[in-house]
Amino acid sequence: MIILPNLLFAMRLKLASRVLDASHAGTFLVGVFAKLALTLALLFIVSHWYRDLHWLSLLAGMFLALQSNIFALLMKN
Repeated sequence: MIILPNLLFAMRLKLASRVLDASHAGTFLVGVFAKLALTLALLFIVSHWYRDLHWLSLLAGMFLALQSNIFALLMKN
């Protein structure tokens, strides 16, 4: 569930970096809001599709997935 919004956000930033006249701060903010909206939409879809959802497990898994880059930096010596 986390991969799709982050992938689209990264692709948008990659495309914006190729354009010289692009506002990078504006592109970043639009991308962050789009990523947040897509993540919330996916949560809504999953909650309606799977009625026996254990929210604590889902949110803990999402938190760990989003923080995996920090964990990778802590493990790097």
